[in-house]
Amino acid sequence: MDFKNKVVIITGASSGIGKACAIELASRGANLVLAARQYVTLCELTAELEKQYQIKAVAVQADVSKEADCEFLIKQAIMTFSRIDVLINNAGLSMRALFNDLDLSVLKNLMDVNFWGTVYCSKFALPEILKTKGTIVGVSSIAGYRGLPGRTGYSASKFAMNGFMEALRTELLKTGVNVLVACPGFTASNIRVAALAENGEAHGETSMEEGKMMLPETVAKIIVDGIASRKRTLVMTGQGKLTVWLNKLLPGLADNLVFKHFTKEKHALIK
Repeated sequence: MDFKNKVVIITGASSGIGKACAIELASRGANLVLAARQYVTLCELTAELEKQYQIKAVAVQADVSKEADCEFLIKQAIMTFSRIDVLINNAGLSMRALFNDLDLSVLKNLMDVNFWGTVYCSKFALPEILKTKGTIVGVSSIAGYRGLPGRTGYSASKFAMNGFMEALRTELLKTGVNVLVACPGFTASNIRVAALAENGEAHGETSMEEGKMMLPETVAKIIVDGIASRKRTLVMTGQGKLTVWLNKLLPGLADNLVFKHFTKEKHALIK
């Protein structure tokens, strides 16, 4: 795909992978509809991208856990550009708490943002994407293939996203629409700082060594290249590929290796 003058919607675009995708796509000539709850930050980003790359960008304040916000986002895109070529479902929320200690509202919150946000946006955007034979992207995770301790709600929401996207891909197989599931490894971003604790409040600190993780800019380039070449699935990093492979072929070994890995994180939840 040549992104020149294509219209791309990105949710969760105010920081991390979403912001990096916006910059990468703007550099390739795409027009953007950027959504997040942080409206002022979005407006600053759209102004910067328009000035630097001579593209058109629109900021839309939206909470993807709310169906009405997702419908409004898609309507704004259509009103502004009269078309949608790509939808990147990137908005996401994480958690860090053992299930035994967890308030169940945390799991509901993660499902509302990570799973239902993807469903809502995809539902409202699909009629336009069918017209352009475009692409729907779900930014998932290795946690969508392998459950991770202390992340029951996050893993469940990403498993749900993966199943939804796989079913949708099959339904759309003969329509010309591409459905891409992108699964980064651990990425240096704000998601762990904003991750929910057992009581639903943000942790405010990361539990991992951010310096050893993928950069959002690297993830964004892989995703945008994947959209351009109409990839089906992107499992990033050698560790991620190995985890998916082991979980399919040697699940018992995967249990032990994942357990051991998470005993080494800062203030480990399992020992």
